[in-house]
Amino acid sequence: MDEAKPRILIIDDDPLVRSCLIEALELPTFEVVSTGDAATALRQVSAEVPEVVILDLRLPGLDGMEALQKLKEIAPQLPVVILTGFGDVPSAVEAMRLGAYDFLTKPVDPETILIVVRRALEHQALGTELKALRSKLGQRDPLRWLMGRGPDIQHVIQQIRHVAASNFTILIQGETGTGKELVARSIHQLSGRRDKPFVPFNCSGVPETLIESELFGYERGALTGAERRAEGHFQLAEGGTLFLDEIGQLPFSTQAKLLRTLEERRVQVPGATRSLPVDVRIIAAANVPLDGEIRAGRFRQDLYYRLNEFVIHVPPLRARPEDILYLAERFLAEASMELRRPIRGISPEAVEVLLRYHWPGNVRELRNAIRRAALLSSDLVEPASLVLPPSGSVEAPPAEVSALSPTSLSLKEMARQAAAEAERGAIRQALRASGGNKSEAARALRTDYKTLHLKMRQHGIRSRDFPES
Repeated sequence: MDEAKPRILIIDDDPLVRSCLIEALELPTFEVVSTGDAATALRQVSAEVPEVVILDLRLPGLDGMEALQKLKEIAPQLPVVILTGFGDVPSAVEAMRLGAYDFLTKPVDPETILIVVRRALEHQALGTELKALRSKLGQRDPLRWLMGRGPDIQHVIQQIRHVAASNFTILIQGETGTGKELVARSIHQLSGRRDKPFVPFNCSGVPETLIESELFGYERGALTGAERRAEGHFQLAEGGTLFLDEIGQLPFSTQAKLLRTLEERRVQVPGATRSLPVDVRIIAAANVPLDGEIRAGRFRQDLYYRLNEFVIHVPPLRARPEDILYLAERFLAEASMELRRPIRGISPEAVEVLLRYHWPGNVRELRNAIRRAALLSSDLVEPASLVLPPSGSVEAPPAEVSALSPTSLSLKEMARQAAAEAERGAIRQALRASGGNKSEAARALRTDYKTLHLKMRQHGIRSRDFPES
């Protein structure tokens, strides 16, 4: 059976415009249908959703703007290209805000409409593929989809699953940008408190004079200008989870009150005559080692012991190179959808840059770099579109550099060695995930079977060492 052709629906009341559009699009690869009024088009779309709609804004009866909204109700992901006169550009911009894919002013150049329709089809295909991939991976393992698939992050995921059902107070430690809030939200979503609030509070983002009232609330008249009672973050999180980010920045004077609240499970609200019971799970996060803060006299040791009933260390991105390409491709797919720019992938040269870079800003920096690259790329992400600061460099972290003898290896040789090690780790992880199936591993690594086989021979990797579990 022949593969179905993409169906393009033209909605325009001008027969001459319809004729020109049909002539421009009536290729062997497309099926083009047209109608002169929106009501008929909506019935057609309800019966069979096309791949792309070309819609004139000025229509008799039901106008184009109303038709666009109804089309989006029927098929939210349907790309709709708006046609408009030059004087109606503001209306076309409003249509874009309502979900139109693009707009073109009349008279339409045949080559331009063909390019726009082809891009819309690529956008639609990319969205379908991403949705299917998200569904497949998300149903099987949503945490792996979000966080990565390397052994270090898999250990973090196991810890999340083990502790989520408990009521333990949790301390998450890791550098800025490693995804500590994502870990906290995942714990909340897997816990029995998932239907109650998850309330984040950044301990460094509030002036010291206001932090206690933000955390614990206050009664009317307790503070200057306090004309009414206000609930704090503890009360807002009742029954759920309170996430205290950057806990190391909490003022020393507030730490004692927090400790008392955690121990007694009661909040002393400023201005209240008695404390109030609270049912809140506490998850705290720190981007600096708290034992160092204790030695420096900036953090209470008793509070530290109260917080670390269970500790999760989130490793930096540079320590798990097998996740760099995985996350980069996920971020690229999402950015392509958001920007409506179908990017085919990441070139081998750009992959090498990603694997060699130190990533001081961790996953957050990688996501921002890929989003910028998607904006600057037209087909493949190339090294030139990866705008990375020179300060990050392509050097290995100091601990790794010290392990290499500077007299025996040049900087270029060290970079090549680091890239080879990252490649070896990525191949091993793909084979481990596929149970030794080289075809499936090759698809996961976005390469062909022959190249994977050659790389495995180069690295001395055998598929039989990864039996199916």
